[in-house]
Amino acid sequence: MFKRFALLAAPFALVTAASAQPDPTTAPPPEPAQTHQTALVVIETELGAITAQIETERAPLTAANFLRYVDEGRFDGIAFYRAMSLEWGEQPNGLVQAGTQHDPDRVLPPIAHEPTSETGVTHMRGTLSMARNAPGTATGDFSIMLQEQPGMDADPASDDPELRAGYAAFGQVVEGMAVVEAIHAAPTDPDKGEGWMKGQMLSPPVKILTVRRVPAGEG
Repeated sequence: MFKRFALLAAPFALVTAASAQPDPTTAPPPEPAQTHQTALVVIETELGAITAQIETERAPLTAANFLRYVDEGRFDGIAFYRAMSLEWGEQPNGLVQAGTQHDPDRVLPPIAHEPTSETGVTHMRGTLSMARNAPGTATGDFSIMLQEQPGMDADPASDDPELRAGYAAFGQVVEGMAVVEAIHAAPTDPDKGEGWMKGQMLSPPVKILTVRRVPAGEG
């Protein structure tokens, strides 16, 4: 440490003078990251808490629908009921799914579809995305990605209407991915589920105790 300081001490005046001039080799400071309005929610499960940032500005229709379920207590007592595993990519990979499962006492009317090509909210690790049948049928079921899933993003150039629409992403886990992974690793029943979802049903489901907004300033 002393030797390095001694070597730098001799040209100190030269370095000081040069530092007053702009250095063309120095990269300009990065532009500040663009911020968007969001809301924080905490999903309290029997395996732990998941904190998610909901994109109220970029995906306003989908976010407002999700937050209505939150504010009206419609998610309290539901469960993560599905864990889909994918063998490719970084592991664990796939998604977990929760929701009202068409419970008439909980479900609200379907909402319009907001494609990722319009919102800019894409399917990354920890992204929250609406479950649906056809575009425009999403209600109160949602998934959380274990890894990036670009195939779920909208592809406006596709001839396939499903691929063209993609799925509506609307939020991002900011804390608690270990809990998401624990839900994904929970046991499934090989005989439960219909069609390609057979074998993906959690047995037993992982209960959601409450879902609440985080008051502004406490996030």
